[in-house]
Amino acid sequence: MTQAFDEAKKKLEAQGMLSDAEVQAIVGQFGDMTEEEHIALSVEIYERVHSGRATVTLEQYLEATKVLDTAAPGSPEYKKAEAIATAFESSA
Repeated sequence: MTQAFDEAKKKLEAQGMLSDAEVQAIVGQFGDMTEEEHIALSVEIYERVHSGRATVTLEQYLEATKVLDTAAPGSPEYKKAEAIATAFESSA
């Protein structure tokens, strides 16, 4: 496992959710993750959002809404942002 993946997992456990910007910041600080690690992290975030275990902050929600405005509908980024926005809105 790469150091970036380990740090991302730690932060995900501590916060309950990670935004794309937070993942990119971790990658920028600790180096890139493998494709398998990116997939595993995305799956865990997706499962947290869809199982109701995720705690989405206002900052993460606002970031997700920006992605929804710019990403192509149906793209992986759009789907992830949509899941984050839905989780936040359903918990409010």
